[in-house]
Amino acid sequence: MSELTLVALRLGFVLALWIFVIIVVLVMRNDLFGTTVVTRSSRDPRREQRPASGPLGGASPDADPAQLRTDPDVTQAAMVVTAGPLRGTSLSLGSTPILIGRAPECTLVLDDDYASNRHARVFRRESEWMVEDLGSTNGTLVSGKRIEGAVPFRPGAQVRIGRTEIELRRGPR
Repeated sequence: MSELTLVALRLGFVLALWIFVIIVVLVMRNDLFGTTVVTRSSRDPRREQRPASGPLGGASPDADPAQLRTDPDVTQAAMVVTAGPLRGTSLSLGSTPILIGRAPECTLVLDDDYASNRHARVFRRESEWMVEDLGSTNGTLVSGKRIEGAVPFRPGAQVRIGRTEIELRRGPR
């Protein structure tokens, strides 16, 4: 082998080692510092552009309360976090699906090592609420049973995602 070939191999090996070290440092930094938390204001322009009634049916969050009381097909409901770091948090359910996970774009952002980025989704199908596991690593439990796909989410049922428990509650008509 010529000396030029040996020098080129040595430089290539050193370069490969440095690339490996840089990748390891970047992965460790992401694991140590986690995801960036995005704060949301109460006036989110993305939410203002949504139509009043979505394809899944249900009531719009800004619908007239009198209409909600008189329309028999529309029942007000809320998801309440009953256990975990966000205990006491309540989300009113409307026509748009609720995405639950660690990703900042989720509606309910969980700071939980056992939750996936896009873990589960709560949505309305016809006249009932459904909860769907979105292929999460650790699974979603409804009333203590692991689910696959979409299952009915009835009032009083507990959904467990990692350390967080969420309950569906019906509001006044």
